[in-house]
Amino acid sequence: MRILLINNDGAGFADYVEVAEDTTVNQLFQRQMGSARASNYLIRVNRQPCAADQVLQEGDRISITPTKIEGALR
Repeated sequence: MRILLINNDGAGFADYVEVAEDTTVNQLFQRQMGSARASNYLIRVNRQPCAADQVLQEGDRISITPTKIEGALR
């Protein structure tokens, strides 16, 4: 199925990606972000906060935004 992924990490990008049926938010995050820690990101589905085990649906819009910017002063 096709979803819109908006990755605001680094230079950022937005693109449609194909995922298998019954893919969860956590599975997509791991696939796209590798070894990054989900706790360092704000992850939303259709502009709403979501649970890690939420199952994605056709046409969902997922945004991944870092909560900590490397090199930024606290």
